[in-house]
Amino acid sequence: MPYYDNIEHAGRLEKVRELLNKNDLDFALVYYDEFNLANGWYLTAWCPQFESGAVLVPRKGEALILGGPESEPFARQDSAIRETRNLPVFMVPDEEYPNAVIISFKELFAELGRKGKIRRAGIVGADQMPVSVYRQVEANLKGVELVDITENFLSLRYVKSEWERKQIKKAFKITDKAAEAMMAKVSPGVRECEVAAAGEATARALGANGFAFKTIVGSGRRSNAVVPTSMDKIMKPGEMVMLGLSARWKGYSGVFGNTLPVSGEYTPAQAECMRHVREVLRMTRDKLKPGLAGKEIDKPGREYFKKAGYMKYLVCPFAHTIGIMEAEGPFFGPNGTDELKPGMTVCVDVSFFGHPEFNGVRIETGYEITETGAVPLSPYMDKMLTSKI
Repeated sequence: MPYYDNIEHAGRLEKVRELLNKNDLDFALVYYDEFNLANGWYLTAWCPQFESGAVLVPRKGEALILGGPESEPFARQDSAIRETRNLPVFMVPDEEYPNAVIISFKELFAELGRKGKIRRAGIVGADQMPVSVYRQVEANLKGVELVDITENFLSLRYVKSEWERKQIKKAFKITDKAAEAMMAKVSPGVRECEVAAAGEATARALGANGFAFKTIVGSGRRSNAVVPTSMDKIMKPGEMVMLGLSARWKGYSGVFGNTLPVSGEYTPAQAECMRHVREVLRMTRDKLKPGLAGKEIDKPGREYFKKAGYMKYLVCPFAHTIGIMEAEGPFFGPNGTDELKPGMTVCVDVSFFGHPEFNGVRIETGYEITETGAVPLSPYMDKMLTSKI
């Protein structure tokens, strides 16, 4: 079953072409790889393995996937864009592919030039491109003006379509089940990696096609690592353990974050700490209304943290967008001027790290922004994280 919808993805290509027309650009070159996959996935619902690549969208004509021979059959089966070209710069270094058709950027751009002179080209993800890729693009497009259109492209992803919101809601449902499995596994004597395995196995069994970040399980002092992946550390009585998982459904992310007592019951001091954190989540959630900007959304929780004595342990702001990536733009930090709009999907992510008694603490869940405010993407986690202890 493909991860894309034909109508949805055709519409995205048209939006890119509108961007090209508006800026008088002959084509867009959208770079992506396994780590920086979102811009490419937005157009293809696909990402290569081992190799990097790019999507080339001409103002007129068929879009192309640029990559290597190992990913080519994979793309032709699963991608929303099936036309491919192999270029050495995207391939596994020094590997040989005697039966593959491999061309250079010069040949590719000559092919495009036959359909009309190339004068201006848009680049998406130039700051993520390896220097070797950018230099080859630049060298083979001498006399062509290169225009960075990354911000314009990213803005296409800010407000989610109805189809996107449907996938995100499904991803949250899968993540909820994974959260239940992980939380049920927490107990003294259990290894962190066993907790992670319980969540990941559940998510995969329910159809998750991957994870937006490596599963977080950090107990005791290990929770100070902000995003600690699980180890074989055995959880101990009296500790708290920080959990997080982000399952993807058709490439779109769900998420949960919670901090639990390993022994099953918070100490009085731990309970008081978690009450403070939950209050900030409630305050931030209640500010998720159309028209409000990051600096307005972030302010109440930040002021509360100052009074509670947690500000010097604060690392991350309290709200960010979720979509293909678990955290993607726009972000809603203390200096943020981007405004919430209906159709956005936003996470409230409350945390602090390096506390001398509580170490690191994180709770997180997501909301859909509607005309009247925030609707939980996970009613299950919203109820849990806003209830009294």
